[in-house]
Amino acid sequence: MREERRRILAMGGGGFTTSVSDAPLEHYAASLPAVAEPAICLLPTAGGDADEQIDRFHRAFRGLGRLSHLSLFRLGTHPVDPREHLLAQDVIYVGGGSLANLLAIWRVHGLDETLREAWERGIVLCGVSAGSMCWFEHGITRSHGRSRPAAGLGLLPGSNSVHHGSDPDRRACYAEAVLDGLPPGYAVDDGVGLLFAGTELVEVVSAREGARAHRIEADGGRLVETPVLPRLLDPAPAAGRDAPVEIAEFREARRRREAGSRRARPV
Repeated sequence: MREERRRILAMGGGGFTTSVSDAPLEHYAASLPAVAEPAICLLPTAGGDADEQIDRFHRAFRGLGRLSHLSLFRLGTHPVDPREHLLAQDVIYVGGGSLANLLAIWRVHGLDETLREAWERGIVLCGVSAGSMCWFEHGITRSHGRSRPAAGLGLLPGSNSVHHGSDPDRRACYAEAVLDGLPPGYAVDDGVGLLFAGTELVEVVSAREGARAHRIEADGGRLVETPVLPRLLDPAPAAGRDAPVEIAEFREARRRREAGSRRARPV
């Protein structure tokens, strides 16, 4: 069987753009390619290619690889072939901001297809907030003011919502949307990352004690929220924390629940 090269690291929030240190997540992202000095490119489109986000990226990732950023808003003054540049990377990191604006601008420049090609080639895709939700079929965006569902690129099946522990409006919207038929998925706290190999969740990691991810799904009109505790990236985690739900155990529990739902469903 061919080794699965396609990987996506989807982070719920935080990262280098916040005052809280999530440096372990940056180190984790940079460690995913099997190269000594990975080429790491920031796509800051969702934040309007803000200089502050770009500067913070270069400070946070200094020493972790060969760094660059791709500013789609400045191609007139800093011309570059976006496809050529992105396909030369080992890691593509998508910053936070507006999910709706991000996807619209990417499509104008053909980056929706370029990023799919990068994923198929084994280039690690990762991102935080809007840069997390964009890889899924659906996310919960606040680009229009109040939270609402929005379509993503669809590289990963299902849905994703970010800032789960810090944004009650988004959290309530996600719950309602899943109950109304939005595909199930993952709600993720700030500082937590979901690592996918292909379309399978293989690891959940966190830079923050107590932060976690949650599997969100509907079962017979009832919302089911299952915590999935991450592996803490801090080398000295606090004692007494609940034992994490192993990914294999989590998948098996979900499989049993889905099988039970199918048996109960009228034909």
